[in-house]
Amino acid sequence: MNGRNVIVIGGGAAGMLSALFALQRGAKVTLLEKNEKLGKKVYITGKGRCNCTNVCDTEDFLREVPRNPRFLYRALKLLDPEGFLALLNDLGCPTKVERGRRAFPVSDHASDVTRALEKGILRLGGEIRFHAEVKRILQADGRAQGVEMQNGEILRAGAVIVCTGGLSYPSTGSTGDGYQFAREAGHSIAPCRPSLTGLETKEAWPAQLQGLTMKNICLTARSCGKIIYSEQGELLFTHYGLSGPLAISCSAHLPDDLHSDVTLDLKPGLTPEQLKDRLERELKASGKKQLATVLQTLLPMRFAALLPQIIGIDGKTPCSQTDSAARQKICLSLKALPLTVSGIRDYSEAIVTRGGVAVKEINPGTMESKLLPGLYFAGEVMDVDAHTGGYNLQIAWSTGALAGQSAAEAALSDEETGA
Repeated sequence: MNGRNVIVIGGGAAGMLSALFALQRGAKVTLLEKNEKLGKKVYITGKGRCNCTNVCDTEDFLREVPRNPRFLYRALKLLDPEGFLALLNDLGCPTKVERGRRAFPVSDHASDVTRALEKGILRLGGEIRFHAEVKRILQADGRAQGVEMQNGEILRAGAVIVCTGGLSYPSTGSTGDGYQFAREAGHSIAPCRPSLTGLETKEAWPAQLQGLTMKNICLTARSCGKIIYSEQGELLFTHYGLSGPLAISCSAHLPDDLHSDVTLDLKPGLTPEQLKDRLERELKASGKKQLATVLQTLLPMRFAALLPQIIGIDGKTPCSQTDSAARQKICLSLKALPLTVSGIRDYSEAIVTRGGVAVKEINPGTMESKLLPGLYFAGEVMDVDAHTGGYNLQIAWSTGALAGQSAAEAALSDEETGA
């Protein structure tokens, strides 16, 4: 067995960091990427700008991770957001921090992040193979000992790191290969579904507002009567329902059956009493004007025209003739407009995959499989995902770094002992 050799399957964010950190620990590394270039998914993050991390402390970071956050503690201790930015700067890719602590390359080009990491790997003597698809992980003597390629080639190694991503954006090569590798090693897979994606609604009226973005509103989601998500921010109405930062983040909190009720507080800056007083003043001052026209003082024009229809009142009613029941309906709808989530968008639109290799079967201190020594996991292939804002990429960087360092140290130790 080639004890010093470490094989990394997948050249995305986690794979590049795994290779880099394994090389830094003195291992010989072969990085296998089935695409024609590294970091294909990294290229599309942050709308092509690469929101590469979020500069916050560990506790704040973990609060942005809905599933299995404590599993990441050791990985973040090894490589936190500031540490990753320092690494990028050392590799010749200067960075900047913008609103919401979101970090980007100064150039605003995601390709510069991937290029810097690739150069770092090559500078340390790493081997990168493109169009290299793995068929299976080789097992012998109760441990991982290399891989068999789709073309039948056998590559021996002291450690194998699976960094194949999940199922989101399949056009980038994320087709779930890692789940099969994990199953063949005895691992269980937490049920997978798209996450950080748009919400489809039972109601059809959002389609009439398609393209309308609203800022500073509050979205609250409930399941079985319990609040599962409530945040203030930006929302986009679409032909299928809701998108934008609020809806996308909300999707990460939905129950497995996806069923939940959503309410939109369109005026979170006003209490119900303040809103009622303001509406009364607007109606009183508007006299013969139609109700829908006056609602434009509270909502964008398209929404103001549609709201009466949504809540079942006549928008053409003169303000002076608007009765108390209609006024109450308006106030209630502005503070808690109801919608029903009927589904979510598919993997082609999802930023990440929820689910994956069960983390209870992975050592959080090394990222090594508890079931098959010599096998490691990093990144989205595992059952860990976070909100938008650079957190998911940082999870990939950090777990990749820990897996690479651990795999190299174990492989070198095995070589020295002759294991």
